[in-house]
Amino acid sequence: HIIVFIAIVLFFPTFLIIIMTETRFDVGMTCEGCANAVKRILGKVDGVSDIQTSVEAKSVVVVHDESVSKDDLLAKLQKWSAASGKSVAFSS
Repeated sequence: HIIVFIAIVLFFPTFLIIIMTETRFDVGMTCEGCANAVKRILGKVDGVSDIQTSVEAKSVVVVHDESVSKDDLLAKLQKWSAASGKSVAFSS
């Protein structure tokens, strides 16, 4: 049984390496309602695994896999920005 198990592991590897990226934004959030809206919008994007917001620092940090385009994240936030009047930009 051990030999069969080893053969299965060698022919069917069970690991997958996923490279995660962190993208930072400066967002003119003024309250937790803004922060929750940002989390809700970005949380719908496939490949996003974590979103951290800080109203005090007016910052958003998004952790995502390589399938997610930073420009797509920015476009989602810019759509919200146009409706809310809040500023959005990549963090420098």
